[in-house]
Amino acid sequence: MDPVIEALATQHAELRDVLESLAAARWHVPTRCEGWDVADVVTHLAQSDEMAIASAQGKFVESLRERSEGIEVDSQVVSVDEAVALMVASESGAPVETLRERWVATAGHLVEVLDGIDLSVRVEWVTGVISARSLATTRLAETWIHGGDITSALGIASRPNDGLRHIARLAWRTLPYAFQTAGRSMSGPIAFRLTAPSGETWEFSPEQPAVTTVSGPALELCEVAGRRVPAGETALVAHGPDAEAVLELVRTYA
Repeated sequence: MDPVIEALATQHAELRDVLESLAAARWHVPTRCEGWDVADVVTHLAQSDEMAIASAQGKFVESLRERSEGIEVDSQVVSVDEAVALMVASESGAPVETLRERWVATAGHLVEVLDGIDLSVRVEWVTGVISARSLATTRLAETWIHGGDITSALGIASRPNDGLRHIARLAWRTLPYAFQTAGRSMSGPIAFRLTAPSGETWEFSPEQPAVTTVSGPALELCEVAGRRVPAGETALVAHGPDAEAVLELVRTYA
């Protein structure tokens, strides 16, 4: 099994352990995702994992069309976040046991599907056409981010592991996309030098000499990229002409 798929399966297992022992009332604890409780977050993970399965099977457009049927979309709804919120709202109120079984089954199926295809193939996704490997990594990143939303709401300590390397690398590799989406230009190549949870150093360096470098804890870089912690509240340090912009724009999602 490819390391990124192994990391995804591990992240699934950690969240599954939390949900399997969760009392029904605790599914309705509010999370840091505005307007969503734990059940809403799990609904979103199930929906997006189902869409990822469809993407890996070459059926993304059909899946998106089917999922959009019956959802009233206002002409002012233009962002991915707004569309996602509508999708979650359309399935709110499901029994928690049904929801838990749905996500566990979907997460397991996603790993099986990704493990059975060439990760270099190109597939359709929310942001456009990407590699299946990037799809797997985005699912890892989102599962980790939303798993953290759930555990923080429940008062459960997080357990960061070296699977964060894939998430940090995704944040680094997608910096050009993040700048482009914001309508800004990079001054030159950017490097990350991060401290892993294990204490080792992870370096992500461009082919050409970097003009901007970000260093610090990998966990905090991933939290900033997931828009869960402001960069100013971390130990991250950036030097170079794009130092401020990188910490503002780095991301792991559309």
